[in-house]
Amino acid sequence: MKVAVTGATGFVGTRLVERLNAEGHTVVVLTRSLERGKQVFPATAFPNVEVFAYAPLESGEWQAVISGCDGVVNLAGEPIAEGRWTLQRKQIILDSRKVGTEKIVEAIARANPKPSVLVNSSAVGYYGTSETATFDESSPAADDFLAQVCQAWEASASKVKESGTRLVILRTGIVLGMGGAIAKMLPPFQLFAGGPLGSGRQWVSWIHREDLVNLILSALTQPNMEGTFNATAPNPVHMSELCNTLGEVLNRPSWLPVPDFALEALLGDAAIVVLEGQKVLPKQTQASGFKYQYPLVKQAVQEIVQKV
Repeated sequence: MKVAVTGATGFVGTRLVERLNAEGHTVVVLTRSLERGKQVFPATAFPNVEVFAYAPLESGEWQAVISGCDGVVNLAGEPIAEGRWTLQRKQIILDSRKVGTEKIVEAIARANPKPSVLVNSSAVGYYGTSETATFDESSPAADDFLAQVCQAWEASASKVKESGTRLVILRTGIVLGMGGAIAKMLPPFQLFAGGPLGSGRQWVSWIHREDLVNLILSALTQPNMEGTFNATAPNPVHMSELCNTLGEVLNRPSWLPVPDFALEALLGDAAIVVLEGQKVLPKQTQASGFKYQYPLVKQAVQEIVQKV
């Protein structure tokens, strides 16, 4: 296959490109920084990777590289939990997903030949937060900021169907791997100062990075996969269980919770990402026949920590 990937230099994207390259597929990396793209994917180690600079919020010559691709994976989006949600930051978070996806869909519409599939990222934020409800792919959207972002993101992606391109939307949970959330949680535990964020009662709908990459590869290659799928493991956990598991695997205590007010002081409204969660089940994902390598959080954490 020839696959175009946005967000390729991110936590999930780098692993996806590694896998595609290793399997002999041609990868078209679209990156805002050509220099960074070539640094992350040097030609000597990534002979099947072509790196192109693009302006994600603008139409332009870059869109021509989509022609002849078999599939597109759109992972691009401004980080959500890094920094306070000022009005300006909220607009950047929204535009990076809504407008960025519009420009990818526009490129697919102009392409000749067209890609047969678009795999577009979304998030479990679509469902809103709750300590008691359980959500699956059929659950309705909430109306808070993150839910509105996800709805706009998915609506932009849905227009690709007008080009006859198959669409797979992956509503992703917290991605666990060496990096991402775990990388931020490890240092306190290693200093014997680890513990849950907030009450510990909030649900964490998570997925191991390898399972997410495998799910993206399945979406690219299986013509029967179409529509919306939750990219979460089948066994969500409370924050306290995730932290206890991390402590157990590291042989460190997990007793020093990070209080709500400390996170709110640091992140403002963005603290909702870690202080409130949702219990999300991958009903459609499992119905598609997808098999998880890491269905249980202890398996996932053990695999990650052994690389530390």
